[in-house]
Amino acid sequence: MMLNFDGAILLLTGLTAVYAIYRLWGRYSVEKNLYDIYYMAMMAVLFVSGVLLILFGWGLLASPLILTVTTLMPLALSLGLVAQFLPKYQKAYTIFAVIGFLAIAVTSLGNMSAKSIAVPVFHGVAGLLIVGIPLKRCLKDNAPKGFGLIGLGGILISLGGMALAFLNAGKQLLFFSADVVMMILAPLLLLMALAFTFGFMRDINKDK
Repeated sequence: MMLNFDGAILLLTGLTAVYAIYRLWGRYSVEKNLYDIYYMAMMAVLFVSGVLLILFGWGLLASPLILTVTTLMPLALSLGLVAQFLPKYQKAYTIFAVIGFLAIAVTSLGNMSAKSIAVPVFHGVAGLLIVGIPLKRCLKDNAPKGFGLIGLGGILISLGGMALAFLNAGKQLLFFSADVVMMILAPLLLLMALAFTFGFMRDINKDK
Protein backbone atom coordinates (compact mmCIF):
# COMPACT_ATOMS: atom_id res chain seq x y z
CA MET A 1 0.00 0.00 0.00
CA MET A 2 1.24 3.49 -0.89
CA LEU A 3 1.55 5.21 2.52
CA ASN A 4 3.61 8.25 1.54
CA PHE A 5 3.37 11.65 -0.13
CA ASP A 6 2.17 10.13 -3.40
CA GLY A 7 -0.50 8.16 -1.55
CA ALA A 8 -1.79 11.32 0.14
CA ILE A 9 -1.89 13.18 -3.19
CA LEU A 10 -3.74 10.28 -4.85
CA LEU A 11 -6.22 10.27 -1.95
CA LEU A 12 -6.91 13.99 -2.53
CA THR A 13 -7.33 13.21 -6.23
CA GLY A 14 -9.91 10.55 -5.41
CA LEU A 15 -11.82 12.87 -3.07
CA THR A 16 -11.84 15.54 -5.78
CA ALA A 17 -13.26 13.02 -8.24
CA VAL A 18 -15.98 12.01 -5.77
CA TYR A 19 -16.97 15.66 -5.26
CA ALA A 20 -17.17 16.19 -9.03
CA ILE A 21 -19.37 13.09 -9.41
CA TYR A 22 -21.65 14.38 -6.63
CA ARG A 23 -22.09 17.77 -8.32
CA LEU A 24 -22.53 16.30 -11.80
CA TRP A 25 -25.13 13.87 -10.46
CA GLY A 26 -27.00 16.82 -8.98
CA ARG A 27 -27.27 18.41 -12.43
CA TYR A 28 -28.08 15.12 -14.15
CA SER A 29 -30.90 14.37 -11.70
CA VAL A 30 -32.58 17.59 -12.82
CA GLU A 31 -31.64 17.99 -16.49
CA LYS A 32 -30.99 14.34 -17.54
CA ASN A 33 -28.16 15.34 -19.87
CA LEU A 34 -26.35 12.37 -21.40
CA TYR A 35 -23.05 14.21 -21.33
CA ASP A 36 -23.15 14.31 -17.52
CA ILE A 37 -23.17 10.50 -17.54
CA TYR A 38 -19.98 10.52 -19.61
CA TYR A 39 -18.36 13.09 -17.32
CA MET A 40 -19.28 11.06 -14.22
CA ALA A 41 -17.92 7.89 -15.83
CA MET A 42 -14.61 9.63 -16.49
CA MET A 43 -14.31 10.84 -12.89
CA ALA A 44 -15.32 7.40 -11.59
CA VAL A 45 -12.50 5.77 -13.56
CA LEU A 46 -10.10 8.38 -12.14
CA PHE A 47 -11.28 7.54 -8.62
CA VAL A 48 -10.95 3.78 -9.11
CA SER A 49 -7.52 4.16 -10.74
CA GLY A 50 -6.32 6.27 -7.82
CA VAL A 51 -7.51 3.70 -5.28
CA LEU A 52 -5.79 0.87 -7.17
CA LEU A 53 -2.54 2.84 -7.35
CA ILE A 54 -2.68 3.52 -3.60
CA LEU A 55 -3.21 -0.19 -2.91
CA PHE A 56 -0.75 -1.68 -5.40
CA GLY A 57 1.73 1.09 -6.26
CA TRP A 58 3.06 2.58 -9.49
CA GLY A 59 4.07 -0.81 -10.84
CA LEU A 60 0.40 -1.29 -11.70
CA LEU A 61 0.83 1.18 -14.58
CA ALA A 62 2.69 -1.50 -16.54
CA SER A 63 -0.38 -3.74 -16.50
CA PRO A 64 -2.24 -3.95 -19.84
CA LEU A 65 -5.49 -4.15 -17.89
CA ILE A 66 -4.84 -0.75 -16.32
CA LEU A 67 -4.04 0.74 -19.73
CA THR A 68 -7.33 -0.62 -21.00
CA VAL A 69 -9.35 0.72 -18.06
CA THR A 70 -7.74 4.15 -18.03
CA THR A 71 -8.46 4.46 -21.76
CA LEU A 72 -12.05 5.03 -20.67
CA MET A 73 -11.06 8.39 -19.17
CA PRO A 74 -10.17 10.34 -22.33
CA LEU A 75 -12.81 8.52 -24.38
CA ALA A 76 -15.60 9.22 -21.86
CA LEU A 77 -14.59 12.86 -21.40
CA SER A 78 -14.33 13.50 -25.13
CA LEU A 79 -17.70 11.76 -25.65
CA GLY A 80 -19.23 14.11 -23.09
CA LEU A 81 -17.78 17.18 -24.76
CA VAL A 82 -18.98 16.08 -28.20
CA ALA A 83 -22.46 15.28 -26.81
CA GLN A 84 -22.66 18.68 -25.10
CA PHE A 85 -21.17 20.95 -27.75
CA LEU A 86 -21.18 19.01 -31.04
CA PRO A 87 -24.33 16.87 -30.79
CA LYS A 88 -24.64 16.37 -34.56
CA TYR A 89 -21.38 14.37 -34.46
CA GLN A 90 -22.31 12.42 -31.35
CA LYS A 91 -23.41 9.19 -33.07
CA ALA A 92 -20.37 9.04 -35.33
CA TYR A 93 -17.95 9.80 -32.51
CA THR A 94 -19.60 7.24 -30.24
CA ILE A 95 -18.92 4.57 -32.86
CA PHE A 96 -15.32 5.82 -33.16
CA ALA A 97 -14.86 5.71 -29.37
CA VAL A 98 -16.27 2.18 -29.06
CA ILE A 99 -14.00 0.96 -31.86
CA GLY A 100 -11.07 2.73 -30.18
CA PHE A 101 -11.72 1.15 -26.81
CA LEU A 102 -12.05 -2.33 -28.31
CA ALA A 103 -8.91 -1.85 -30.41
CA ILE A 104 -6.86 -0.73 -27.40
CA ALA A 105 -8.30 -3.48 -25.19
CA VAL A 106 -7.57 -6.26 -27.70
CA THR A 107 -4.09 -5.07 -28.66
CA SER A 108 -3.08 -4.32 -25.05
CA LEU A 109 -4.42 -7.48 -23.42
CA GLY A 110 -3.14 -9.54 -26.34
CA ASN A 111 0.26 -7.79 -26.22
CA MET A 112 0.05 -7.11 -29.97
CA SER A 113 2.41 -4.79 -31.82
CA ALA A 114 -0.63 -2.94 -33.21
CA LYS A 115 -0.97 -1.39 -29.74
CA SER A 116 1.69 1.13 -30.74
CA ILE A 117 -0.73 2.36 -33.41
CA ALA A 118 -4.10 2.02 -31.64
CA VAL A 119 -3.13 3.85 -28.45
CA PRO A 120 -1.70 7.06 -29.99
CA VAL A 121 -4.41 7.25 -32.68
CA PHE A 122 -7.45 6.98 -30.41
CA HIS A 123 -5.88 8.71 -27.41
CA GLY A 124 -4.62 11.44 -29.73
CA VAL A 125 -8.03 12.19 -31.22
CA ALA A 126 -9.67 12.18 -27.79
CA GLY A 127 -6.92 14.44 -26.43
CA LEU A 128 -7.34 16.97 -29.22
CA LEU A 129 -11.07 17.16 -28.52
CA ILE A 130 -10.53 17.49 -24.76
CA VAL A 131 -8.14 20.39 -25.26
CA GLY A 132 -9.75 21.99 -28.28
CA ILE A 133 -13.48 22.02 -27.54
CA PRO A 134 -13.40 23.76 -24.11
CA LEU A 135 -10.84 26.35 -25.19
CA LYS A 136 -12.63 27.12 -28.45
CA ARG A 137 -16.01 27.40 -26.73
CA CYS A 138 -14.59 29.77 -24.12
CA LEU A 139 -12.96 31.96 -26.75
CA LYS A 140 -16.30 32.19 -28.57
CA ASP A 141 -18.16 32.88 -25.29
CA ASN A 142 -20.22 29.71 -25.76
CA ALA A 143 -19.06 28.41 -22.38
CA PRO A 144 -18.03 30.04 -19.08
CA LYS A 145 -14.37 31.07 -19.03
CA GLY A 146 -13.43 28.64 -16.29
CA PHE A 147 -14.63 25.76 -18.43
CA GLY A 148 -11.42 26.13 -20.40
CA LEU A 149 -9.56 24.57 -17.47
CA ILE A 150 -10.82 21.22 -18.76
CA GLY A 151 -8.55 21.80 -21.74
CA LEU A 152 -5.68 22.56 -19.36
CA GLY A 153 -6.39 19.32 -17.51
CA GLY A 154 -6.22 17.49 -20.82
CA ILE A 155 -2.81 19.01 -21.55
CA LEU A 156 -1.47 18.04 -18.12
CA ILE A 157 -2.48 14.40 -18.33
CA SER A 158 -1.32 14.19 -21.94
CA LEU A 159 2.18 15.20 -20.84
CA GLY A 160 2.20 12.52 -18.17
CA GLY A 161 0.75 9.93 -20.53
CA MET A 162 3.29 10.64 -23.27
CA ALA A 163 6.17 10.48 -20.80
CA LEU A 164 4.94 7.11 -19.52
CA ALA A 165 4.48 5.80 -23.04
CA PHE A 166 8.07 6.72 -23.93
CA LEU A 167 9.38 5.04 -20.78
CA ASN A 168 7.41 1.88 -21.47
CA ALA A 169 8.97 1.85 -24.93
CA GLY A 170 12.46 2.08 -23.36
CA LYS A 171 12.96 5.72 -24.36
CA GLN A 172 12.82 9.11 -22.67
CA LEU A 173 10.70 12.15 -23.58
CA LEU A 174 12.86 15.29 -23.25
CA PHE A 175 13.93 15.53 -19.57
CA PHE A 176 11.20 13.14 -18.35
CA SER A 177 13.36 10.35 -16.94
CA ALA A 178 11.77 7.52 -14.96
CA ASP A 179 12.59 9.29 -11.67
CA VAL A 180 11.13 12.60 -12.87
CA VAL A 181 7.93 10.95 -14.16
CA MET A 182 7.36 9.06 -10.90
CA MET A 183 8.00 12.26 -8.94
CA ILE A 184 5.50 14.42 -10.83
CA LEU A 185 2.81 11.89 -11.78
CA ALA A 186 0.75 12.06 -8.57
CA PRO A 187 0.73 15.90 -8.48
CA LEU A 188 -0.15 15.91 -12.20
CA LEU A 189 -3.15 13.68 -11.53
CA LEU A 190 -4.32 15.95 -8.72
CA LEU A 191 -3.90 19.11 -10.81
CA MET A 192 -5.78 17.41 -13.64
CA ALA A 193 -8.62 16.41 -11.32
CA LEU A 194 -8.83 19.94 -9.90
CA ALA A 195 -8.83 21.49 -13.38
CA PHE A 196 -11.59 19.17 -14.60
CA THR A 197 -13.65 19.67 -11.45
CA PHE A 198 -13.36 23.46 -11.52
CA GLY A 199 -14.32 23.45 -15.19
CA PHE A 200 -17.37 21.32 -14.51
CA MET A 201 -18.39 23.55 -11.59
CA ARG A 202 -18.17 26.67 -13.77
CA ASP A 203 -20.42 24.98 -16.32
CA ILE A 204 -22.89 23.76 -13.70
CA ASN A 205 -23.11 27.21 -12.08
CA LYS A 206 -23.18 29.24 -15.30
CA ASP A 207 -26.86 30.09 -14.99
CA LYS A 208 -26.77 30.88 -11.29
